[in-house]
Amino acid sequence: MSETIGLHPSIDHGVKPAAANFAGGTLVCKCTQAPVKVAIKGQVAYDHACGCTKCWKPAGAIMSVVAVAPRDNLAVVENGDKLAIVDPAAAIQRYACKSCGVHMYGRIENTKHPFYGFDFIHPELFQESGWAPPEFAAFVSSVIESGVSPDRMAGIRARLSGLGLAPYDCLSPPLMDAIATHIAKASGALPS
Repeated sequence: MSETIGLHPSIDHGVKPAAANFAGGTLVCKCTQAPVKVAIKGQVAYDHACGCTKCWKPAGAIMSVVAVAPRDNLAVVENGDKLAIVDPAAAIQRYACKSCGVHMYGRIENTKHPFYGFDFIHPELFQESGWAPPEFAAFVSSVIESGVSPDRMAGIRARLSGLGLAPYDCLSPPLMDAIATHIAKASGALPS
């Protein structure tokens, strides 16, 4: 019997369909005292599993789950003073809780960026259920840069495909794995 690869708690037991009447809700950080709360109006879009090393992932997750909401549909409603930008030089300004480290939303300020006007969120932080499910997986090879062994990539891609999440990379998967392995070795995330 082969091992089931755990990717992310919100998809490991199957991808749940969206609720027809989902009208938005509240994202909540992991703080037990005075959590940051962010209100989202409407359904999310372009939900996907993401392997990049910039996105926040729950403890033990290989991938993050990320969706977008129109910028005008997002409002910080509680404890916004706990938010700080993770990397001011990044294209996506990720606002994280200074106490628990959870990324609450990412905003693009460059009006010329193709995704300007959308905020990136982690829908598993919703108090409510029914958000649109992930539709694909992006930057899959990048999980290597976080220390995942390149030998696991075929199994990870098969698991994503089995969940109905087509895995995408810019080049062929073996070429992207080679690039990411080189980067991971140069940074020390993997042994040389």
